[in-house]
Amino acid sequence: MDSILRPRKRGPGEAFVLAAVHGAAYLSLFLLLGMIGYLFFKGFRELSLDFFTSVTSLLKGTVGIGGNLVNTLYIVIMALAVSVPLGVGTAVFLNEYAGPGRLNSLVGLAMDTLSGIPSVIFGLFGMVLFGEVLGLGYSLLSGALTLALAVLPLITKNTQEALRAVPDQLRASSMALGASRIQTIFQVVLPAARPGIVTAVVLGVGRAVGEAMAVNLVSGGAVNVPLPFSSVRFLTTAIVSEMGYAEGLHRQVLFTIGLVLFGFIMLVNIFLHRLLRGEEG
Repeated sequence: MDSILRPRKRGPGEAFVLAAVHGAAYLSLFLLLGMIGYLFFKGFRELSLDFFTSVTSLLKGTVGIGGNLVNTLYIVIMALAVSVPLGVGTAVFLNEYAGPGRLNSLVGLAMDTLSGIPSVIFGLFGMVLFGEVLGLGYSLLSGALTLALAVLPLITKNTQEALRAVPDQLRASSMALGASRIQTIFQVVLPAARPGIVTAVVLGVGRAVGEAMAVNLVSGGAVNVPLPFSSVRFLTTAIVSEMGYAEGLHRQVLFTIGLVLFGFIMLVNIFLHRLLRGEEG
């Protein structure tokens, strides 16, 4: 009995694996804290309310990201307005109507492939299709449509996984009570899959906000008001376009923009975590 209750000694291999796992966890935490500390040290000096509400102007002597921030919010909202209905609708069709088969496999393969394509490829495709073929040019609308294509696979795949997690008993019970398939989808399946769908949308927001190369190729990069056919500049594109030659205060402002983006992504993740905990509770 004593031999059963006595803790078993770990072998060298098990001890090594355990140490490696703990080391990887602490290393990840150290890298995260180091990144936060570095961005904060480089960018916190310019953080103020005026920094968020004003625009950078040499004539007025002001430094701010008000215009870039508004442009970023506009393009994210426009991209999600296109990608969320398409992504959720595609996932519903594949999971609830198409079922297992060749079509489902082909679309799944296409989504997996699109998820792994570098963002610069989306930018080149959007520049040709939206900018030249459709005649939208370098504009906010071209950037939003290109960003919607980049976010679409992420939303579709995560929504499909959420729909697959809904028990078939719920569908069968709804149909047994006389509900049609479309009623079952909208009144039973989608509400049951809501946490997963919300997760997909929030992840899409994070991807959209952090996207740089794709929108940089199609949006033009001019500092203008966010009109659909105007060339505009966003937070991420400002960093990509200007970091190579920025010096002094200019470089410090770009680090402050990076700090703002990092803080926004952290807020999105915290919101998602709390939302999922609330759904589970």
